Amino acid sequence: MRPIGLLLLLGLALVPRAACAQTADGSGAYALAALVGENSPLVGPPAKKLLAKFLDGETKVSSSGQIISVNVDKLVCKASNVDITLHSCDLVFGTRTATLTGRAAHELYATLIEIGVPPDAGAGSVFEAVSKLDCKIDPNAVIANAGGGARCDYAAPQ
Repeated sequence: MRPIGLLLLLGLALVPRAACAQTADGSGAYALAALVGENSPLVGPPAKKLLAKFLDGETKVSSSGQIISVNVDKLVCKASNVDITLHSCDLVFGTRTATLTGRAAHELYATLIEIGVPPDAGAGSVFEAVSKLDCKIDPNAVIANAGGGARCDYAAPQ
């Protein structure tokens, strides 16, 4: 191997995995898109309604067939390991922030764990966080019940 190739390979090995872009597909990606989408000022009411129906297992619905995009700049969820009832999430959509607490926050927190987001512990709390979340939901593929139709790309928080 040439020295330049070896240096490039060595440099790639030193890049922390958390800094790399990640992808989630399938039911975890779908659940994440639906939970973020219901709180997004960027997702319209018809798309929110369809996402909610799908999340409730209802696929015998009509749809325009248009791809639904769900994006959030930053998503940070926290669970306390001292006060075990405490769960919260902040979703940042440009200049707007939505804050979830209780059951809704726990559901989003658990979904981040489901798709494989690594936890980050702090004093008395465990955090799950992503940035630049970009989910695409294909209603026709979801309705087909063949296992596809949901994909989310995201990065580690910055």
